[in-house]
Parts: sequence; structure tokens; C-alpha cells
Amino acid sequence: MNTLARKPRYAVIGNPVEHSRSPFIHEQFARQLGIALYYDKITATPDNFAAVVDAFFAEGGKGLNVTVPFKVAAYALAKPRLSERARSAGAVNTLWVDQGCLHGCNTDGIGLLTDLQRLGATPDGKKILLVGAGGAAKGVVFPLLEAQCAHLRIVNRTESRAIDLQTQITARAAEFSTRLSAGRLNQVDGRWDLVINATSSSLSGLPPDLPNGIFAPGSLAYDMMYAAQPTSFMRQALKQGAGQVSDGLGMLVGQAAASFAIWHNVAPDPAPVLTALRRQLLAS
Repeated sequence: MNTLARKPRYAVIGNPVEHSRSPFIHEQFARQLGIALYYDKITATPDNFAAVVDAFFAEGGKGLNVTVPFKVAAYALAKPRLSERARSAGAVNTLWVDQGCLHGCNTDGIGLLTDLQRLGATPDGKKILLVGAGGAAKGVVFPLLEAQCAHLRIVNRTESRAIDLQTQITARAAEFSTRLSAGRLNQVDGRWDLVINATSSSLSGLPPDLPNGIFAPGSLAYDMMYAAQPTSFMRQALKQGAGQVSDGLGMLVGQAAASFAIWHNVAPDPAPVLTALRRQLLAS
């Protein structure tokens, strides 16, 4: 048996997954804390996702990070044993087995809140516009509301999806109903302290169709996507008056740190890993 095979095995599963930075991040965390592990990338399909997950853990795998498009499928697999974060999000990005049973959590919200704190833009008292109503948005709505934002509005190109997400949230937590609203992407009004792009629009190089005049003085425009250069959403936001912009690389590292802590019962320091990852991204 080779050395890699003897190390506890972890992986990220998705499709596509070749671009994932998760192996680098978790290997850096492990080196930081003196933990031996091997972290892999696994490509699955909608037809074989459940079977691939079962085989991974049956063969001794310790933990899986789940990325697009399988977070809802992972939620279904772990449904009997979900964390409160996962139940609130309706999606799972972290899987592990305990006493022979599959467990699931969602660390996306923690990752976002951690990065907003790093940027000096905590949600408390802020008016927040969340662009998108898919899996990425679902993972952060509850954490943003629980962080005591003044108001959170979900907007989406297909208005019904934003309204559906609003309905799901208020059905679970009626106390949020007065601070949560939803509508169509191109019908945003008012000014917002924090505008979060939870769509994949930046991957195509086209920013979401947001109207002018939505950024409050000193506002932050935050793109959950990341790249070596500012994303199209970040560039648009600066032109439209945002006070500060950021991509989601810090969120990526933050959610990975929370997953790592679940698996290893020790919290890594995300700051040096974020610095190293940013340097690596720029070099590539």
C-alpha cells in the first residue's frame, strides 16, 4: 500500500470539479495543524452521485466537500441527520460518516459571514440585496438574517424563484418575515449597503442586469465568484458607485475552514491560506 493510500482521505465532489482549489486549501490547513491527510477531486454525474458517495465512504473516506450541482442531492442523502445550518439552507456542502451514518452540514453561510467580518462589512443593521435565488443564495439567507441585517431583499431574473425562496424561509422562521422581501432582478429600487451576487453570471463575463443608483455611500459589492482579476459584477459595481468591491475567494476559504473544523475538531487559521491562495491565483 502506498503512502497516499494510508493517509485519511477527503475529497471535493462536483461537476465540473477540475478547477477546484479545495485540495490546496485543505492541504494548507493540514500542514498548518500537523494533520496527515490526502485530499482528492471526484467528478460525478446526476445519475451516479449517490453511488459515488456511498463508495467513497465504504472504502474508508472520511469527508466530502460537495459543490455544484450536487448540494441539494447531498441534502437528500443526509436528510435524516442534518445540521440546523443544512436544514435552513436546504442544501449540503459537507458530508461525513459518524457511527456508520451519513451526516450533512452547510458551511457556506459561515464562510460568507467570516469574510464579511474580514472586510469590515458585518451585516448587522445593513440593508442587503441578494442577487440570485439558487443554491448559493439558499446557503446564506438564514445566516444573514440571523446576523441582524436591517432588511434582506432577494432578487432574481425569474421573480417566482425569488418569491419561492422567501416563502420557504418565512415558513421556517416567521420572525424574519418583516425583514425579508423578494422581487425581480431589474426592478430594484432604493439604496443598499451590501449587494451580494450569488449568481454565476461572472463566469460568463456578463454582470447581472441591475439598475443604476442602488449602491449606498460606502457600500460593498460582493461577488461569490472569484477570479485572478475583478469580476464583471465588481467592475460594474464600481462604475455604479459602490464604495468597495470583493470577490468570493475569502468565502471559499472560510467555508472550507468550517468544514475542516467539523472533520478534525480543530479550527484552522484561514488568513495565511487566503493569502497563499490569492498569490497562487494571480500567478496562474
